[in-house]
Amino acid sequence: MMISSVVLRRRVDDLESALAFYEGLTGESAARFEFAGLKLASTGPFLLFMGPDEVAERFAGVAATLSVSDLDATVAACEAAGAEVIAAPAVTPNGRRAVLRHPDGGVFEYVGQ
Repeated sequence: MMISSVVLRRRVDDLESALAFYEGLTGESAARFEFAGLKLASTGPFLLFMGPDEVAERFAGVAATLSVSDLDATVAACEAAGAEVIAAPAVTPNGRRAVLRHPDGGVFEYVGQ
């Protein structure tokens, strides 16, 4: 199992105000998009989002998105080490993903082939 990148999720009250800081920090312009009723922006390793509480709270429950080269092998290794699969590997518009709860309670989204 190899994690190739990590994207940190951060809920903000005002996306535009927050972006000024994060774009300055990363030196990158943000890519803005909408998903499931949320407004999101990605810059560097940060995924900022805002939206209605019921949707945003569910999205915020996932600490980070981890990119891996082999999703099935990663899920199997995590399960063997005590992780719980919350959402089994499935195809999404952004590729294959799974959501796991680590033994310490942290919830992470894994994406990969």
